Amino acid sequence: MSTQLLGAEKEASVQKVNKNSHPFIPNTSESIRLKMLEAIGVGSIEELYSDIPAEVRVSHPLKIPALNSEHEVLTHIEALLSQNQSTKEIPTFLGAGIYNHYVPAAAKAIVSRVEFQTAYTPYQAEISQGLLQALFEFQSIMADLTGMEVVNSSLYDGSNAIGEAVRMAARSTGRRKILIPKCLHPDRLSVLRNYSEPSGISIEKVDYDKETGSLDMGDLESKLDNATAALYYEVPSFFGTLDPEATRLPDKCHSQGALAIVAFDPISLGGLKGPGDYNADIAVAEGQSISTEMNYGGPLLGIIGCRGETLVRQLPGRIIGMTTTLDGKSPAYSMVLQTREQHIRRERATSNICTNEALLAIGAAVYLSLLGPHGLKQLFETIKTKTEYAMMKLSQVPGLTAPRFKSHFYQEFVVGFNRSKASEVNRRLLSEGIHGGKVLSAEFPDLGESSLLCVTEMTSQESIDQLSEKLKEILGGI
Repeated sequence: MSTQLLGAEKEASVQKVNKNSHPFIPNTSESIRLKMLEAIGVGSIEELYSDIPAEVRVSHPLKIPALNSEHEVLTHIEALLSQNQSTKEIPTFLGAGIYNHYVPAAAKAIVSRVEFQTAYTPYQAEISQGLLQALFEFQSIMADLTGMEVVNSSLYDGSNAIGEAVRMAARSTGRRKILIPKCLHPDRLSVLRNYSEPSGISIEKVDYDKETGSLDMGDLESKLDNATAALYYEVPSFFGTLDPEATRLPDKCHSQGALAIVAFDPISLGGLKGPGDYNADIAVAEGQSISTEMNYGGPLLGIIGCRGETLVRQLPGRIIGMTTTLDGKSPAYSMVLQTREQHIRRERATSNICTNEALLAIGAAVYLSLLGPHGLKQLFETIKTKTEYAMMKLSQVPGLTAPRFKSHFYQEFVVGFNRSKASEVNRRLLSEGIHGGKVLSAEFPDLGESSLLCVTEMTSQESIDQLSEKLKEILGGI
């Protein structure tokens, strides 16, 4: 067949296809769309989307370049991505919930295996014995690390875990007041409100000591009463402080019949006590630091565990149990306590979360298995030492108060700018090839012009020295 004939047939074929349809995507021809709209009683696509406010709708065609081949699309995307700068190109001191930690190559390789490449727990779970065993290992490792009796096979993220923990506490105590630290991450607070307000749970903030950054014990004692379902607090806190009273707070809560919900940093447990070791009732965490790289802020890994049979039956999400095969010769794994789940109990379920971040949970199990107790302790000490070095170097910068609080710190600490705007300092740092910390001035105005700086094992001594020198130049010139 001649080239001219092939070209003519192709042109004729293209003319038959509606300009809004695609030859490889079903249900996009105009006739099929009209039938679908008719079936649901809608006259047009515009009418279908009429409940979306006009001010948030795009009223003009998207500027999508007309790329015809896979090669052209790939080249275009790579050109866009090349404009980004990552932590490989510039040092970063930004943390505040997402952290730049090293994920071992072995962990990446294992979670890349096709047996595990799903973020979803299958409903026909017992046919996935390898996946269930991996999640059982995750639960076991996390329970051992935290000192909790039971840890589920993960949730969506750390903020989601806080919301679920608060609702667990309200259900189990029959109370509706939750105490939280005033220095809670604003994004976490937003998610917590989404979980608590529809359930009739009230949130009351406990102030922090202006000198140490830790919970104000006087304010806590005035608000902790027999109407309190739980106190939620963090070790380390959002400000990076390590509160010396943290291990005694669960007993204070129990004296009023309230529960203690403790948020922890997984790597910090290489040097700090686990929440269960000082009688916390529920432990929650964001597990991104031990499972995956930052990835523009997601996906993340929610960790939640508890102590006591009453709370276990209120625990959301999946729990994997170990038993044996019918002949008793081999171990076997199965989902247990599923009667809490929404696919079984509908609106009477303890949570509408009936899935989990299985892939990242497996990554966390691999990460912790590779490091072991000694490696985790070594990593904690490395981060702690670098944090102290960074505070020492920055304390020598004129015009900067570093750290802002008098306390012990892990990984993060607040610095105060005595005569400069934190946002302007960050802008100048970025122009010099350094990503500064999270500006706190708007969200915590009582701290004045301030930033939260983060240091991990990935932060070199040279980059800390560079930050110190650039801040001297910037603050000296403002």
